Amino acid sequence: MKYYIIAGEASGDMHAANMMKELKKRDSDAYFRVWGGDKMKVEAQELAKHIKETSFMGIFQVVQNLKTIKQNFRFCEQDIEEFQPDVLILIDNSGFNLRIAKYVKQQGLKTKVFYYILPQAWAWKKKRVHTIHQWTDRIFSILPFEPAFYKSYGYDIDFVGHPILDALELRQKDLLPSDEFYSKYELASDKPLIAILPGSRKQEIIGNLSRMLKVIPHFPDHEFIIAGSETIDSELYEQFTKGRVRVAFGATYDILNNAKAALVTSGTATLETALFNVPQVVCYKAGFFTYHILKRIVSIKYICMVNIILDKMAVQELIESDLNEKRLVRELMLTLNGSKRDQILEDYKALRVKLGGTGASERVAELMFEELSKK
Repeated sequence: MKYYIIAGEASGDMHAANMMKELKKRDSDAYFRVWGGDKMKVEAQELAKHIKETSFMGIFQVVQNLKTIKQNFRFCEQDIEEFQPDVLILIDNSGFNLRIAKYVKQQGLKTKVFYYILPQAWAWKKKRVHTIHQWTDRIFSILPFEPAFYKSYGYDIDFVGHPILDALELRQKDLLPSDEFYSKYELASDKPLIAILPGSRKQEIIGNLSRMLKVIPHFPDHEFIIAGSETIDSELYEQFTKGRVRVAFGATYDILNNAKAALVTSGTATLETALFNVPQVVCYKAGFFTYHILKRIVSIKYICMVNIILDKMAVQELIESDLNEKRLVRELMLTLNGSKRDQILEDYKALRVKLGGTGASERVAELMFEELSKK
């Protein structure tokens, strides 16, 4: 069968690649054309667009790149018509993917449309559940509360568990032993390590990294290291670090495997950090205007997925004006020792249970293949 898959960011690239591996086990004739990153590129026969060309974050960045975004829409629509896939699999990235799903259905193509890793309709634009249902044939959820949310609107969806657990399990055997890790990155092994995860998108890094780095002078007895995204040029990090802090690319899991605490930009990385049992402080700076626009339209209590899933402030969130040097230092100190650290680690145990265990990539591939095999 012919598969056309669209992912819009680094985490989607990783989860889509793991799903593709499982689809190959079931479909020996699987042929993939994809929009994604380096991981999907490895699994696919054809890369239509790399996420470096398609990832735009924030209202103002989207506005600034409207011409490019429109060109990407037109290219994608034409590309799908020429490729004539048996199935279009959409990974998150709702602003782009829902328009493409609508186009495929309105054109009357025989292509089935699956949505995996859903838009966060429960956070804002809740009526998007109707749009998602209208333009897709099957919906696969990775968050434990999503089935009930969709059911409240009259729709059944499949909960497959969170694929991040699969990603962690696959990487465990490849993690560097601690002595090799400290040696490779020239870190002092007698000092506790604090990880800095500033995000995988350019705007996230610009908004958060300079603020995160301000804590370093307050912790002279600790080592710091930045988890660099492979989709971002090293020069961007250099603008902020000036060579004073090491940046390790493609080594996020090795970093978390050795970290005692972490500063993390809100996103999938907060779950990864939690699943490595690293107490964290969640940081998010969207910009004054973007933040106040989002504040009016987003209807959730928390921004961090760990807190959303547990429905409590398990890890501290520092947003906009709260993301300042004084608060960062205070909250980071609390994660390093004492009762706050102990409570975070207890909450992480509950989180792992709620995420549904390993096997999400296998389960979603099996359900997709069963659906595609129907006469």
